[in-house]
This record gives sequence, structure tokens and C-alpha cells, in this order.
Amino acid sequence: MSPRWETDPDVRRGNHVVFNLHVHLVFVTKYRRGVFNDDMLTRCEEIMRDVCQSFEAELREFNGEDDHVHLLVHYPPKVQLSKLVNSLKGVSSRYLRQEFTGRTNRAIMHGRFWSPSYFAGSCGGAPLSIVKQYIEQQKRPL
Repeated sequence: MSPRWETDPDVRRGNHVVFNLHVHLVFVTKYRRGVFNDDMLTRCEEIMRDVCQSFEAELREFNGEDDHVHLLVHYPPKVQLSKLVNSLKGVSSRYLRQEFTGRTNRAIMHGRFWSPSYFAGSCGGAPLSIVKQYIEQQKRPL
């Protein structure tokens, strides 16, 4: 069989779409407070995995340090990335502040867990230079 038709587990299909969308997300705690420990990161991953499932997305990778987390999410094109991010941050903030009250003291974080900003970078697939070259080489009708 031609390699073009081999099934790729990353390529997902919908009724009228074939897609392979990944995003690298980084969320930073408010004032970059170092609140995370291993237990908190483990719980944060569980929460974020559940949120992703509710959006029909998949959390492929998760890790973090004491003041930020990194996520690699495989998501369908019907998902508005800003809404996914809003849910991930909102739900995780609510549960983490509830379950780890001692580590997330409201006085130091002023009632917020995450910084309002975030990083989102598309990733996967061919490098942009290859895609640009492919598009340039299309045979334009005269």
C-alpha cells in the first residue's frame, strides 16, 4: 500500500474534515508564585485531562515546574482555542484553590490562581518553509 494511504493515529476524521491540530500551551501562576509541588501537578494534569475530554480533545503531554505548566493538546477544528484555554484555566483554578488551600493562599495570590495571559504555539506537521515551498510549486492555471 502507498505510504500516502497508511493510517496515521494523529490524523483524525470528522464528517467533512480530516485534521491533525496540536497546540503547545503554557500557563503561568499569578505573579509567578511558586506554588506547585508534585501532588499538585499530578492533580492539575488529571483536571486538565478531564477538561480536554469534554472538548473532544486529547491532552498528549503535561508537565510543569513550581510556577508554570506546559500542555500539548490534540484538538478538533470545531474547538475555539480561547474557549478551551478559558475552561482549562478556570476549572483547574477552582479545583486547585479548593483542594490545596494552604499552598494557594488568597492573600498572596489576590484570589487568582493563573496569570490572565498564556502562550499558545501551533506545532506538528511540516516546517513552514516546506509548506511555503509546496504552495509555491502548485501549477497555477493560465
